[in-house]
Parts: sequence; C-alpha cells; structure tokens
Amino acid sequence: MSNKSVIIDGVRSPIGIKNGSIVGMRPDDLAAQIVSGLLKRNPSVPTSDIEDLVMGCAFPEGPQGMLIGRSVGILSGLAIETGGKVVNRFCGSSMDALHQVSTSIEAGDMNVAIAAGVEDMFSVPMGGFAPDFHPELAEQEFYIGMGETAENLAKDGNISREDQESFSVQSHKKALTAQSDGKFNNEIIPIELPDGGLVDKDEGPRTPDIEKIKSLSPAFIEDGSVTAATSSPISIGSSALLVTSEDYAIKHNLSVRAKIISRAIAGVDWKRMGIGPIPATEKALKKAGLSFDDIDAIELNEAFAAQSLYVIQKGGFPLEKVNLNGGAIALGHPLGCSGARIITTLINVLEQIDGKYGLATMCIGTGQGIATVIKR
Repeated sequence: MSNKSVIIDGVRSPIGIKNGSIVGMRPDDLAAQIVSGLLKRNPSVPTSDIEDLVMGCAFPEGPQGMLIGRSVGILSGLAIETGGKVVNRFCGSSMDALHQVSTSIEAGDMNVAIAAGVEDMFSVPMGGFAPDFHPELAEQEFYIGMGETAENLAKDGNISREDQESFSVQSHKKALTAQSDGKFNNEIIPIELPDGGLVDKDEGPRTPDIEKIKSLSPAFIEDGSVTAATSSPISIGSSALLVTSEDYAIKHNLSVRAKIISRAIAGVDWKRMGIGPIPATEKALKKAGLSFDDIDAIELNEAFAAQSLYVIQKGGFPLEKVNLNGGAIALGHPLGCSGARIITTLINVLEQIDGKYGLATMCIGTGQGIATVIKR
C-alpha cells in the first residue's frame, strides 16, 4: 500500500494582461472554467471521489473573496459533498495548495483532491482594498514594495540594467517560440468570454521592442535599474492540478503524469524577498536526495529579472535548465495562480524533453520561498 501523492493532470487558463480580452471576467467564473476543464479531461475520476478543492489566492477579497474555493467547486460542477477552502501564501498560494493537498493524501486523510489557484490583479489591487499596516512592522520596512526588493537584489548582486533587459528579452523569445511550436497547448484550457469569444493563448508574450525597452524610466525608485519591461506584468489567470494517492491511481488505472518527491518552505529577509527560492530549493533537493545535476528542468517564477538573475547566480541554478518555455516576465504572474501554473508547465516541459526530475520554485512577498520537486 502506498499513500504517496501523484499528479494526474494539470491545466491552466491563458494568462490575461492589461488591455487584453480576459480582463473584466470574474475570477470565480475563470477558475470554474479551469476546474471544469480539468474534470472533463479526466472522466475516469468521478466527481464524487474528489474530497476537497484547495484554492490559492493572494488577495481573497471582492469577486475572489467569500471562500472562493467552495464557490468555484459549485460553479465547476463538483459534487456538493466536495469541500473547498482558500490558501493564502501570497505568490506561493497555489503551490502551497498543492503542498497541503499532497500532505493530506500522504497522511491518509483523503485520496483525491484538486489544488488550484486564481488571481485577478485588476479587480483586486495589490495589498487589497483596505490594508492596515502594523506600525512596528512598518518601521522595519516589512511592507516594502516588491519592486524595491528587486532593486535591493540588483544592487547586492551587481546586476546591471542591461543584464535584466537581456533576461527579459529571452523570456519573451522563449515564450513566443513555445507558443508557435504548440508547447502550451496541452496545458491551456481555452476560456469562453462572457461575449462568446474564445481565448486560447497567453496575451503577454510579444516581440521585444529593444529601443522602447531601453527608453523606459525606472519603475520603482528614481535612480533604479528595474523597469516595467524587466518586471512581471499585472495579470489575471487560473490553474488547477488533480492530485490522488498512488494507490487510487493504480486502482483506477489512471496515468500518472508526475510524482511529488519533496516540498519545502523557507523564510528570508523581507527586504530581499526574491532570494527565497535559494534556501527553499536547498531544502527541497536535500529532502529528495538530489542535486542540480539530477534535475532536468526548472521552473523559476520570474517576479523580476533582477530577482531571477540573483537566484540563478547566487543559488547555482543551471541557466540552461531554467524556464525553457519562457517565464512570468513574458507570460504574467497572476499571484495566486502562479504556483500551480509553474507546476503544470514543468510537467509539460519534462514530457517535451523526456526528462525525469523537475524543480518548481518561487519567491514570496514578506520574505519567503517555496519549492517542489517532482518526478515524471
């Protein structure tokens, strides 16, 4: 008997950006289409067997409030007996949802669940509608802006604006190639818009305008090096993973796309929150008994180019294995969606390159990192 947790399937929405077609759609409706699409792709798993829907969301307010994990379950056609809850670990929310689901399965508390994520950064602003800062923490710069943390890493790591721009250009080029080659097709559920239109690809990737990129002013501090072009864009998106016990998968003749090998969380200096993937990855690799030599593909969430480059350089990440199909600078980083999104992308990349082990990791505002190692 094995209670190891396995991923049967993973899907996501196209990611929408400013002036795109998806902006204005309700996030609960968006997430419901993704979960419904996941169910339709996996008819061998009866909805009555799914015991919980755990939804990651960084700012669960407004249209993505009111226990959106439960409401999306109802909207998507899950059984009324299926539970639902919300997980908030800011950018790591839906990866944490996966961690919670997988640990519950491994503890024997359930056999089948969905780990999902959603974020509409247009209808709910960063910080939510009524942030209330603790004065003592404010004095310690606990609520520092994410862009300022990226500037700190650019300075600490001596990462030039030119290096950041080059990294961002490559993110777009890789994403455009992946789109052209159909490498996202298996992970994206086309979204039906309220007006009847259909969106089936990410709206962010674009041919880089080098001159325009070079002309941009710093986005966060007057004499800084981080610009809008070297930051992940504000976006909207949703993602979902179907997770079962290994025993359940065997009993129901399900194809397992990935096994969850290790999970890790780490805390770091909140003024340099972008370093979080370094200690989280060290923990996850140690728990898995692996090194970077064993890892075939890495999905490192690109909050900022400066942050990503710092992690790659200081953490010893092999650049040739990182974000083979582009990253969040091109695709977008809808906060609560991104963790399950990069896990979904990682599974597809491993299949595309016939790889065995994959690492997904990301930084988290307030100074944290999260990482997951999977095996195909």
